[in-house]
Amino acid sequence: MTAPVFVVEQVPTGPEFVLDGPEGRHAVSVRRLEAGEQVVLTDGLGRWTAGVVRACEGKDRLLVTVGDVREEPEPAPRITVVQALPKGDRGELAVETMTETGVDAIVPWQAGRCITQWRGDRGAKSLAKWRSTAREAGKQSRRARFPEVAEARSTRQVADLLAAADFAAVLHEDPGCDSEPLATAELPAQGTIVLVVGPEGGVSPQELTAFAEAGARPYRLGRSVLRTSTAGTAATALLLGRTGRWG
Repeated sequence: MTAPVFVVEQVPTGPEFVLDGPEGRHAVSVRRLEAGEQVVLTDGLGRWTAGVVRACEGKDRLLVTVGDVREEPEPAPRITVVQALPKGDRGELAVETMTETGVDAIVPWQAGRCITQWRGDRGAKSLAKWRSTAREAGKQSRRARFPEVAEARSTRQVADLLAAADFAAVLHEDPGCDSEPLATAELPAQGTIVLVVGPEGGVSPQELTAFAEAGARPYRLGRSVLRTSTAGTAATALLLGRTGRWG
Protein backbone atom coordinates (compact mmCIF):
# COMPACT_ATOMS: atom_id res chain seq x y z
CA MET A 1 0.00 0.00 0.00
CA THR A 2 1.25 3.52 -0.81
CA ALA A 3 2.20 5.86 2.02
CA PRO A 4 -0.60 8.00 3.50
CA VAL A 5 -0.58 11.71 2.63
CA PHE A 6 -0.75 14.52 5.19
CA VAL A 7 -1.12 18.21 4.42
CA VAL A 8 1.28 20.79 5.84
CA GLU A 9 1.37 24.54 5.39
CA GLN A 10 4.97 24.42 4.20
CA VAL A 11 6.83 21.29 3.11
CA PRO A 12 9.74 20.77 5.55
CA THR A 13 13.31 20.66 4.30
CA GLY A 14 14.36 18.31 7.09
CA PRO A 15 15.98 16.46 8.55
CA GLU A 16 13.12 16.15 11.07
CA PHE A 17 9.61 17.50 11.31
CA VAL A 18 6.86 17.41 13.92
CA LEU A 19 3.43 16.73 12.46
CA ASP A 20 0.86 17.99 14.96
CA GLY A 21 -2.58 19.62 15.04
CA PRO A 22 -5.48 17.93 13.22
CA GLU A 23 -3.17 16.13 10.79
CA GLY A 24 -0.98 14.81 13.60
CA ARG A 25 -4.05 13.69 15.55
CA HIS A 26 -5.38 11.87 12.49
CA ALA A 27 -2.02 10.16 11.94
CA VAL A 28 -1.65 9.01 15.56
CA SER A 29 -5.21 8.41 16.77
CA VAL A 30 -7.02 7.42 13.56
CA ARG A 31 -4.38 5.93 11.28
CA ARG A 32 -2.44 4.63 14.31
CA LEU A 33 0.89 5.00 12.57
CA GLU A 34 3.94 3.54 14.26
CA ALA A 35 7.69 4.07 14.11
CA GLY A 36 9.19 2.88 10.85
CA GLU A 37 6.11 3.52 8.69
CA GLN A 38 6.33 5.76 5.64
CA VAL A 39 4.36 8.97 5.10
CA VAL A 40 4.16 11.75 2.52
CA LEU A 41 3.92 15.41 3.49
CA THR A 42 2.56 17.87 0.89
CA ASP A 43 1.27 21.42 0.66
CA GLY A 44 -1.32 20.34 -1.92
CA LEU A 45 0.26 22.73 -4.42
CA GLY A 46 2.68 20.24 -5.95
CA ARG A 47 5.52 20.29 -3.39
CA TRP A 48 6.03 17.13 -1.30
CA THR A 49 8.52 15.04 0.59
CA ALA A 50 8.64 11.42 1.67
CA GLY A 51 9.29 10.65 5.32
CA VAL A 52 9.56 7.88 7.88
CA VAL A 53 7.89 7.97 11.28
CA ARG A 54 10.54 8.14 13.97
CA ALA A 55 8.23 8.29 17.01
CA CYS A 56 4.70 9.09 18.20
CA GLU A 57 4.43 11.67 20.96
CA GLY A 58 1.12 11.67 22.80
CA LYS A 59 -2.15 11.51 20.84
CA ASP A 60 -1.50 14.20 18.24
CA ARG A 61 2.22 14.50 17.48
CA LEU A 62 4.29 12.55 15.04
CA LEU A 63 8.07 12.94 14.73
CA VAL A 64 9.04 12.35 11.10
CA THR A 65 12.43 12.03 9.44
CA VAL A 66 12.04 13.63 6.01
CA GLY A 67 13.90 13.46 2.74
CA ASP A 68 14.41 15.89 -0.12
CA VAL A 69 11.62 18.21 -1.20
CA ARG A 70 10.24 17.41 -4.63
CA GLU A 71 7.83 19.22 -6.89
CA GLU A 72 5.25 17.63 -9.14
CA PRO A 73 5.24 19.37 -12.54
CA GLU A 74 2.20 21.26 -13.74
CA PRO A 75 -0.10 18.89 -15.66
CA ALA A 76 -0.48 19.27 -19.40
CA PRO A 77 -3.00 19.79 -20.72
CA ARG A 78 -4.75 21.25 -17.67
CA ILE A 79 -8.33 20.00 -17.27
CA THR A 80 -11.00 22.20 -15.71
CA VAL A 81 -14.59 21.07 -15.16
CA VAL A 82 -17.31 23.69 -14.82
CA GLN A 83 -19.83 21.92 -12.60
CA ALA A 84 -23.42 23.15 -12.40
CA LEU A 85 -24.69 23.09 -8.82
CA PRO A 86 -26.42 19.73 -8.17
CA LYS A 87 -29.12 19.03 -5.62
CA GLY A 88 -28.33 17.92 -2.06
CA ASP A 89 -24.92 16.45 -1.38
CA ARG A 90 -24.30 15.43 -4.99
CA GLY A 91 -22.01 18.42 -5.38
CA GLU A 92 -19.59 16.99 -2.84
CA LEU A 93 -19.85 13.60 -4.58
CA ALA A 94 -18.91 15.18 -7.90
CA VAL A 95 -15.95 17.00 -6.35
CA GLU A 96 -14.77 13.88 -4.55
CA THR A 97 -14.80 11.58 -7.57
CA MET A 98 -13.38 14.17 -9.98
CA THR A 99 -10.53 14.83 -7.54
CA GLU A 100 -9.81 11.12 -7.17
CA THR A 101 -9.84 10.76 -10.96
CA GLY A 102 -7.38 13.60 -11.52
CA VAL A 103 -9.16 16.84 -12.47
CA ASP A 104 -7.05 19.99 -12.06
CA ALA A 105 -9.69 22.61 -11.33
CA ILE A 106 -13.40 22.73 -10.53
CA VAL A 107 -15.58 25.77 -11.16
CA PRO A 108 -19.04 25.84 -9.53
CA TRP A 109 -21.62 27.22 -11.95
CA GLN A 110 -24.93 28.84 -11.04
CA ALA A 111 -26.76 27.70 -14.18
CA GLY A 112 -30.22 28.99 -15.01
CA ARG A 113 -31.87 25.61 -14.41
CA CYS A 114 -30.09 24.85 -11.14
CA ILE A 115 -32.49 24.06 -8.33
CA THR A 116 -29.77 24.72 -5.76
CA GLN A 117 -28.89 28.36 -5.18
CA TRP A 118 -25.66 29.57 -3.58
CA ARG A 119 -26.50 32.84 -1.86
CA GLY A 120 -25.07 34.54 1.22
CA ASP A 121 -23.98 32.31 4.08
CA ARG A 122 -25.33 29.19 2.37
CA GLY A 123 -23.15 29.82 -0.64
CA ALA A 124 -20.07 30.39 1.51
CA LYS A 125 -20.70 27.19 3.49
CA SER A 126 -21.31 25.16 0.32
CA LEU A 127 -18.10 26.42 -1.27
CA ALA A 128 -16.19 25.58 1.91
CA LYS A 129 -17.60 22.04 1.78
CA TRP A 130 -16.51 21.63 -1.84
CA ARG A 131 -13.00 22.81 -1.00
CA SER A 132 -12.77 20.59 2.08
CA THR A 133 -13.97 17.63 0.00
CA ALA A 134 -11.30 18.30 -2.64
CA ARG A 135 -8.64 18.46 0.06
CA GLU A 136 -9.68 15.19 1.70
CA ALA A 137 -10.12 13.41 -1.64
CA GLY A 138 -6.69 14.68 -2.72
CA LYS A 139 -5.17 13.13 0.39
CA GLN A 140 -7.08 9.86 -0.05
CA SER A 141 -5.99 9.53 -3.67
CA ARG A 142 -2.35 10.31 -2.76
CA ARG A 143 -2.15 13.50 -4.81
CA ALA A 144 0.53 16.13 -4.27
CA ARG A 145 -1.34 18.76 -6.27
CA PHE A 146 -4.97 19.18 -5.22
CA PRO A 147 -7.53 20.67 -7.60
CA GLU A 148 -8.40 24.32 -7.23
CA VAL A 149 -12.07 24.91 -6.40
CA ALA A 150 -12.94 28.39 -7.63
CA GLU A 151 -15.62 30.82 -6.55
CA ALA A 152 -19.03 30.20 -8.12
CA ARG A 153 -19.34 31.70 -11.60
CA SER A 154 -22.22 33.11 -13.60
CA THR A 155 -22.96 32.03 -17.17
CA ARG A 156 -21.20 35.12 -18.50
CA GLN A 157 -18.11 34.36 -16.44
CA VAL A 158 -18.13 30.74 -17.61
CA ALA A 159 -18.30 31.95 -21.21
CA ASP A 160 -15.20 34.09 -20.60
CA LEU A 161 -13.42 31.04 -19.19
CA LEU A 162 -14.36 28.99 -22.26
CA ALA A 163 -13.18 31.72 -24.63
CA ALA A 164 -9.70 31.60 -23.09
CA ALA A 165 -9.38 27.78 -23.31
CA ASP A 166 -7.44 25.83 -25.92
CA PHE A 167 -10.30 23.32 -26.08
CA ALA A 168 -13.79 24.13 -24.81
CA ALA A 169 -16.69 21.68 -24.65
CA VAL A 170 -20.22 21.44 -23.29
CA LEU A 171 -21.51 17.98 -22.44
CA HIS A 172 -24.91 17.65 -24.10
CA GLU A 173 -27.02 14.51 -24.38
CA ASP A 174 -29.86 15.85 -26.58
CA PRO A 175 -29.87 13.77 -29.81
CA GLY A 176 -31.35 16.77 -31.60
CA CYS A 177 -28.28 18.82 -30.77
CA ASP A 178 -25.42 18.77 -33.27
CA SER A 179 -23.01 17.16 -30.81
CA GLU A 180 -19.89 15.10 -31.48
CA PRO A 181 -18.43 12.22 -29.46
CA LEU A 182 -15.92 13.49 -26.92
CA ALA A 183 -14.03 10.26 -27.53
CA THR A 184 -13.05 11.41 -31.04
CA ALA A 185 -12.56 15.15 -30.47
CA GLU A 186 -9.20 16.63 -31.43
CA LEU A 187 -7.51 17.58 -28.15
CA PRO A 188 -4.52 19.84 -27.48
CA ALA A 189 -1.30 18.36 -26.10
CA GLN A 190 -0.67 21.48 -24.01
CA GLY A 191 -2.68 24.40 -22.69
CA THR A 192 -6.11 24.16 -21.10
CA ILE A 193 -9.23 22.05 -21.58
CA VAL A 194 -12.47 23.40 -20.11
CA LEU A 195 -15.52 21.17 -19.93
CA VAL A 196 -19.02 22.28 -18.90
CA VAL A 197 -21.37 19.91 -17.06
CA GLY A 198 -24.96 21.14 -16.89
CA PRO A 199 -27.55 20.82 -14.11
CA GLU A 200 -30.29 18.20 -13.70
CA GLY A 201 -32.58 20.23 -15.99
CA GLY A 202 -29.93 20.52 -18.69
CA VAL A 203 -28.14 23.47 -20.28
CA SER A 204 -30.65 26.02 -21.56
CA PRO A 205 -30.72 27.11 -25.24
CA GLN A 206 -29.60 30.60 -24.17
CA GLU A 207 -26.63 29.18 -22.30
CA LEU A 208 -25.70 26.95 -25.23
CA THR A 209 -25.74 29.99 -27.48
CA ALA A 210 -23.54 32.01 -25.10
CA PHE A 211 -21.07 29.15 -24.85
CA ALA A 212 -21.05 28.59 -28.62
CA GLU A 213 -20.22 32.26 -29.14
CA ALA A 214 -17.30 31.72 -26.76
CA GLY A 215 -16.04 28.83 -28.89
CA ALA A 216 -17.41 25.83 -26.96
CA ARG A 217 -19.02 23.08 -29.01
CA PRO A 218 -21.46 20.45 -27.68
CA TYR A 219 -20.09 16.93 -27.14
CA ARG A 220 -21.57 13.69 -25.89
CA LEU A 221 -20.03 10.87 -23.86
CA GLY A 222 -22.11 7.95 -25.09
CA ARG A 223 -25.62 6.60 -25.45
CA SER A 224 -26.46 6.56 -21.75
CA VAL A 225 -27.34 9.75 -19.89
CA LEU A 226 -25.24 10.33 -16.78
CA ARG A 227 -26.20 12.35 -13.73
CA THR A 228 -24.68 15.79 -13.40
CA SER A 229 -22.74 14.49 -10.39
CA THR A 230 -21.06 11.70 -12.38
CA ALA A 231 -20.72 13.11 -15.90
CA GLY A 232 -17.70 15.26 -15.02
CA THR A 233 -15.85 12.29 -13.55
CA ALA A 234 -16.52 10.12 -16.60
CA ALA A 235 -15.43 12.91 -18.95
CA THR A 236 -12.28 13.62 -16.92
CA ALA A 237 -11.28 9.97 -17.07
CA LEU A 238 -11.81 9.94 -20.83
CA LEU A 239 -9.73 13.09 -21.31
CA LEU A 240 -6.92 11.86 -19.06
CA GLY A 241 -6.70 8.67 -21.07
CA ARG A 242 -6.84 10.36 -24.45
CA THR A 243 -4.25 13.04 -23.61
CA GLY A 244 -1.78 10.47 -22.30
CA ARG A 245 -1.86 11.69 -18.71
CA TRP A 246 -3.01 8.22 -17.69
CA GLY A 247 -0.34 6.61 -19.82
